[in-house]
Amino acid sequence: MKKAFGLLMVTVAALTAVFTANVACAEEAAPQVTAFSAYLTDSVSGRVLYAKNEDEKHEIASMVKIMTATLTFEALERGELSLEEKICVSETAASMGGSQMFLDAGVEYKAGDLLKGVIVASANDASVALAERIGGSHSAFVGLMNKRAAELGMKNTLFSCATGLPDSGEQYSTARDVNIMTRELMKHKGYYDYAGIWMEDFIHPSGRSTQLVNTNKLIRNYAGCVGGKTGFTDEAGFCLSACAERNGVRVTATLIGGKDGKGRFAEVSGMFNYAFANFKNVKLVTAGEELGTVAVSGGKLKELPFGAAADISCLLKNSEQTAPPVITLPEKVKAPVVRGDVIGSAEYSLPDGRRVSVDLVALSGVEKSSIWDIIKDIFD
Repeated sequence: MKKAFGLLMVTVAALTAVFTANVACAEEAAPQVTAFSAYLTDSVSGRVLYAKNEDEKHEIASMVKIMTATLTFEALERGELSLEEKICVSETAASMGGSQMFLDAGVEYKAGDLLKGVIVASANDASVALAERIGGSHSAFVGLMNKRAAELGMKNTLFSCATGLPDSGEQYSTARDVNIMTRELMKHKGYYDYAGIWMEDFIHPSGRSTQLVNTNKLIRNYAGCVGGKTGFTDEAGFCLSACAERNGVRVTATLIGGKDGKGRFAEVSGMFNYAFANFKNVKLVTAGEELGTVAVSGGKLKELPFGAAADISCLLKNSEQTAPPVITLPEKVKAPVVRGDVIGSAEYSLPDGRRVSVDLVALSGVEKSSIWDIIKDIFD
């Protein structure tokens, strides 16, 4: 009986070990990507979670409109444009081919409606109408696009139009650069007023209707997807750059050169699944949390509690841990001290090589000692 029980326990242990190993293997498995290029990052820090030919230059088709939308939101936030402003659509804008809202030339449309057309339906006519308004001309707007790309550190990108249509001249980007501008676009709160729209009937000033359908199918089919932009030309292949969030983990996945439309959504979904299975958001320190005390010189109190001035969180792989922070403090803090005064710093070294610092602040105030306090201390 004892032998049988022992054999059973050995078998259970062996099966448990095999199961554990298989789970660990599954957790570590990299995404299966057949597209030309791919890039997966933590949306907050930019930490790279997966990469494939991320600096290889390709046409990116309608993902160009990520920059068009970004510059539009920046103009709105500077007060140079309003969503209610009416923009007269030029013959050039109305004549754009490909995906469109079928705008009427010579008719005024609200800027907010044009922006909706760009984000939801990838409308080329709306993109050019906004470009002409913001830049003064389409070509001038392209200059703004390239300037902004340089500011964002997009080192391998060249724009030649606001739409991504292939007959506009030389243009290219990379999975890394598209990922950068996707994360920049999604910093704008107004983006989410449009990104989640799946289908909508748009009524033109004339009264006719155009159905807008979101080109990003993951908005409907992937739990946690908050936005994204598709693209397709024969040269670029099937493209997608999208963002998803679950359990405090927010990631951005970019793919260029997918073989077909269904495959690009499946491969980006696979990158999302990999991130959510293998990474977690960890709070390293909470603002106001007491981390220790420091001696006080010339004060009514002999010690002062200190803590972090802000929350510090980071994305860690399930198997990763961080070392204790390097704390820099004076040997003594001289009174008086006001609650919230910066008295030092803490630096965290992260597994991916980055370092994050936070100010250390006084968690309480300390008044300067009076002459009677000094006398009392002497007698004590």
